[in-house]
Amino acid sequence: METVARYIDHTLLKPEAVPEDIVRLCEEAQRYRFATVCVNSGYVELAAQKVAGTGVGVCSVVGFPLGACLTRVKAAEAKAAVQAGASELDMVMNIGLFKAQDYERVRDDIRAVVAEAEGRVVKVIIETGLLTAAEKRGATELVIEAGAHFVKTCTGFLGGGATKEDVELLAQVARGRIGVKASGGIRSFKQAMALIAAGATRLGTSAGVAIVNEEKVQT
Repeated sequence: METVARYIDHTLLKPEAVPEDIVRLCEEAQRYRFATVCVNSGYVELAAQKVAGTGVGVCSVVGFPLGACLTRVKAAEAKAAVQAGASELDMVMNIGLFKAQDYERVRDDIRAVVAEAEGRVVKVIIETGLLTAAEKRGATELVIEAGAHFVKTCTGFLGGGATKEDVELLAQVARGRIGVKASGGIRSFKQAMALIAAGATRLGTSAGVAIVNEEKVQT
């Protein structure tokens, strides 16, 4: 199987992150050959400069971490991130509107970001810790209908995190039509492999270096 590194979006979304932290993140991503670096949109241009030509992508979050901003604001952020060099976008679903069963507006919200992505990968964070099993199924179907490419478990900002059970459920609903990104609280190689076995096709973690080094010891 492909090394776990290629599943990982090497992530730094802390509000206190400084430019030197982003540079280090990019250097680590190149050294360990992670799939992408995942940063806030204000750092996309810096990250894109640092990983240019290395095969490492740049993922920007959109509407992060609450997902409750105006659709036109998400669309504008997505457009700006793409212009700055983002190759992937991780947006937060409007969870309140979804809970209110305003599915048309939730779908349109996602579609607006997909449109601005211009064919680039869009992942939609549904915040599984706030949803029932039925809502997780419904949210995944909405993500598919809206034309996004991944459903993603969590922001990691609300406690909890990715679970094997949630990933299995999302993968069952997705049925290979879209990818499943597990994110939130992934700290060990064993945990990462369990989530991949459950159906995750991408992992979001700030512990990528430790996970890869653990893999080297165990294999």
